[in-house]
Amino acid sequence: MIRPFLASVTRISDLSPTNITSSKLAREHWDTGDYVVGKVLDTRGHLSAIELRGGRMIEVMEGDLVVGAFGTRVATLEAVGDWRSIDDSGEFNALTAAGLFGKTTSLSPFLSSPMHLQYQGHVMRNEAKVTMHGSLPEIEITDFDIPVILIVGTSMSSGKTMSGRVIVHLLSQMGLNVVGAKLTGAARYRDMLSFKDAGASAIYDFVDAGLPSSAVDEATYREALPYLLSLIARDKPDVVVAEAGASPLEPYNGAIAKEMIRDHVKFKLLCAQDPYAVVGVQTAFQRNPDLVAGGAANTDAAIALVKKLSGLPALNLMDPRSHEQLGTKLRNALDL
Repeated sequence: MIRPFLASVTRISDLSPTNITSSKLAREHWDTGDYVVGKVLDTRGHLSAIELRGGRMIEVMEGDLVVGAFGTRVATLEAVGDWRSIDDSGEFNALTAAGLFGKTTSLSPFLSSPMHLQYQGHVMRNEAKVTMHGSLPEIEITDFDIPVILIVGTSMSSGKTMSGRVIVHLLSQMGLNVVGAKLTGAARYRDMLSFKDAGASAIYDFVDAGLPSSAVDEATYREALPYLLSLIARDKPDVVVAEAGASPLEPYNGAIAKEMIRDHVKFKLLCAQDPYAVVGVQTAFQRNPDLVAGGAANTDAAIALVKKLSGLPALNLMDPRSHEQLGTKLRNALDL
């Protein structure tokens, strides 16, 4: 078999390009989190980038093999798809560059078509399929009692990761041991790597808990999140900067994540694309964030409108002049 490229969803496994054996399985044996091999079809007019285990991006070519995992994506601004929608042809798409595999069912007109692949088989070992959940080491599930700076958004691409980088950088400059985490969303390693670059001592996301995305049933997510929080707790950080990908109203279990860490949240940042979206989240959750950022705070006019509509303070975190004020808010919230 041609040596395959291993997408970043495989980073929790011991898979390597030299130990991949695949076999086609009957449809009734397919499931979320299964590692599968796909053969790249025609790349003309399609996205062709794959994120490798270490986060490096490469361009694949027709005929290349890629190892990823079956999962679900329900992005409001880009693509929707699910492995359950794969038909008898065995053709599917890379729903993210991280190797989240499924069949696209809805696509933004502003996005190029996701990479097309042909099912070659499940990754097998000792006549059993290799899965994300089965690749996890056993750990002790411990109590989570760490202060959390929680970043939520009105949708994807609302400024959460950029804001998280700023917060991680400020807290690490204060001398704190900061861990970065992404609790919900669809697999992509680059966001967490940017937290690492900003000063986080360690980074984790739902992939580390065996999920290709957090768009799973509630019971599965409630089982996975304590595992993820226990991984974080083992590092004994002073504070966790946690991003909830997409928005809590989308089917990524963001509301469940907020519920399970609610008692530890010391500061909540809402990233919104416009001031009116801030009011929507206020109405839906009936609980105010401590600060608004993102596109809704790009200008003084936007900040004033946020205040007028919601009564909430907002800062343009892309402007370094705002960082001193943000730092003061974070120190007060953490009682430093």
